[in-house]
Amino acid sequence: MDKVRVAILGQGRSGRNIHAANLSKMGDMYEIVAITESLPERRERAKKEYGCEILSDYTELFKKEYKLDLVVNALPSHFHVPVSLDLLKHGFNVLSEKPAAKTAAEIDELIKTAKENNVLYAIFQQSRYAPHFVEAIRIIKSGVLGRIIQISMENNAFARRWDWQTVQAFNAGSLYNTGPHPVDQALRFLDYDGMPNVTCFMDCVNTFGDAEDYVKLILSAPGRPIIDIEISSCCPYPAHFLSIHAERGGLKASTSHIDYTYYVPKEAKDQHLIMTPLSKTDGTPAYCGEHLEMHTVSWEAPPPDDGSQSFELNTGAFYTMLYNVLKKGGKLEITPEQVRQQIAVMEEAHRQATLPVTVKP
Repeated sequence: MDKVRVAILGQGRSGRNIHAANLSKMGDMYEIVAITESLPERRERAKKEYGCEILSDYTELFKKEYKLDLVVNALPSHFHVPVSLDLLKHGFNVLSEKPAAKTAAEIDELIKTAKENNVLYAIFQQSRYAPHFVEAIRIIKSGVLGRIIQISMENNAFARRWDWQTVQAFNAGSLYNTGPHPVDQALRFLDYDGMPNVTCFMDCVNTFGDAEDYVKLILSAPGRPIIDIEISSCCPYPAHFLSIHAERGGLKASTSHIDYTYYVPKEAKDQHLIMTPLSKTDGTPAYCGEHLEMHTVSWEAPPPDDGSQSFELNTGAFYTMLYNVLKKGGKLEITPEQVRQQIAVMEEAHRQATLPVTVKP
């Protein structure tokens, strides 16, 4: 099998623990040719772990003669745009970690640069392949729940944080750190090509930086359900990860389990509007009520064959898709244009709920 020759920029939690760790397990499709890392101790560790060429700066790739099919930009968030642009201008196919950018204008520039240089620009949105999300989409499209009224998504916990991802100057905060996953899924639920209506509230509560660790984001569009996204580090009692309110029932889900309940219209008694007061058979006042035959279905996420966790499963699915794009002429399933909509939403959210900048690097 023709392998994708890849270089990975950065050996932090993303570059090492996600990209390098998973690509090293996909040796039939990918070969890690080079890794770049600015910290000497991480370079030494990468050399022992992967046995590939180790460089101190990504610009050294420009001087190398070996062929690369892909460069993964897993540097800190504020380097995603400038470094990706530099790589695209030098003729490299680029996969950028999230957040891809801070503004829609930056995404436009990245898309334009990729087209001008006839190279691929992709964004790592692996949660699109989460089994519970794929199944929820299937259930919605089946029509069994009827019209979808509201979809609530929670990414909640109780935690304090004090690393660089709490500093606004580094494109950090809960919406840029965690938000790309639920917002990407939310926009697929919304299924709306234009800019949705955005309402956002943010707060900086338990973080030691100046970026938000509480987000309430509400999306709406004509003829679409209300999407309620909550990302909070102030919630020691998180409820269901995903819940759906619908015309004929509803759904609740975690990343590994789904329950959905619904009634079948043809099984229900015909009803009609009664404008006069309702009474029981003995003439006393009554509240309207009926017995609906509700059907409940449960779904369990299938365990990965290799014993990996769901997060690794999502990553494997993403990289399999990307391999098919690079080596088999497949179609990019998560496009930069789709991610542009996500960035536009998050940009508007930050405009509405601007927090004061109190930390300067």
